[in-house]
Amino acid sequence: MHRGPTVEVNLDNLAYNVRFIRSEVGHRQIIAVVKADAYGHGSVEVSRVLVREGVDALAVAYIREALELRDAGFSIPIIVLFDQEPSREIVASKLTPVVNNIRFAGELSRLSLEYNNPIDVHINVDTGMGRLGLNYREAIGEFREILTLEGLNPAGVMSHFSEAGIADRTYAMLQIERFLSVKEGIERLGVRPVFHFANSAAVTRLPEAYLDAVRPGLMLYGCNPYSSHRVKPVMRVSSRLLDIRRVGKGTPLSYGRTFITKRDSLIGVLSTGYADGYFRSLSNNAEVLVRGGRAPVVGRVCMDIALVDVTDIEGVSPDDEVVLIGTQKGEVMSVEEVAEKASTIPYEVFTSLGIRGRRRYVGGA
Repeated sequence: MHRGPTVEVNLDNLAYNVRFIRSEVGHRQIIAVVKADAYGHGSVEVSRVLVREGVDALAVAYIREALELRDAGFSIPIIVLFDQEPSREIVASKLTPVVNNIRFAGELSRLSLEYNNPIDVHINVDTGMGRLGLNYREAIGEFREILTLEGLNPAGVMSHFSEAGIADRTYAMLQIERFLSVKEGIERLGVRPVFHFANSAAVTRLPEAYLDAVRPGLMLYGCNPYSSHRVKPVMRVSSRLLDIRRVGKGTPLSYGRTFITKRDSLIGVLSTGYADGYFRSLSNNAEVLVRGGRAPVVGRVCMDIALVDVTDIEGVSPDDEVVLIGTQKGEVMSVEEVAEKASTIPYEVFTSLGIRGRRRYVGGA
């Protein structure tokens, strides 16, 4: 029996989500974010569907992720969000790096001249994230300087929200105001790059941020905790029961005896632990689905194993499927619920379970 989680990726639901986003944003370009192995869903397989559904570009974090896609045969524009290494692969593989500072722009210019090949770049403007990018107060002057560098084509200008998903839109609207001011200044220079700002949260909550293109990530994969708009879950994560043990009332379970049974119980031994991406913080603090019923996680989650109380699950037996994320017989265990119980965010749940599990793809024909 395979141990650890099995990750089922529904490519039909992924395609539906792209179409839903298209229905929201209309004619705007879609830059699909597939960094971190498409949030644990598998960047190559996911990107095949995204390209077939007509997205305009892909976005990754680092050059090595872009090269994996190029090696798989993708010719679509690939934006590299964070890598600041002036690698020859940028030219050789026709990648589109994001420029976060003048120094990197200069290095890319020299790289372009060395290989006699112009490089498309996107310029990142820090409007309030405080992480990377040209400061919005200085962005127009620095953009003017970038225009003087040989071999660079500023094809896009972008920014990133600090908090687009919360009910209070005040700070998000301030960021938009700052970005629009930069946009106006850049356009006065006589250039017209593609401006993009909207992430998944902004797609459904901040149409003011649509501009020329949107940049969804989490929403593609069926998670949209910021809105009542429904997208379809793409990932389902399951495991198996290694064994079922009958224990008496007062039996301590797992490390540290943090759970002691309050009744005679049936305890299922789950073949998944924190080494597989099922967080230790879910100890005594989560539920899984077994035969369509909810079974609580009891005791501390171990490296390779977790324990679940299946006393109330009728007909339970060893090797039964256990759903960690997804639907089973009409009962739903959402990634949002798991993330909340683990005191984290859906992104971390997807990447932790998705990257470490054995993937199986359904649909997408």
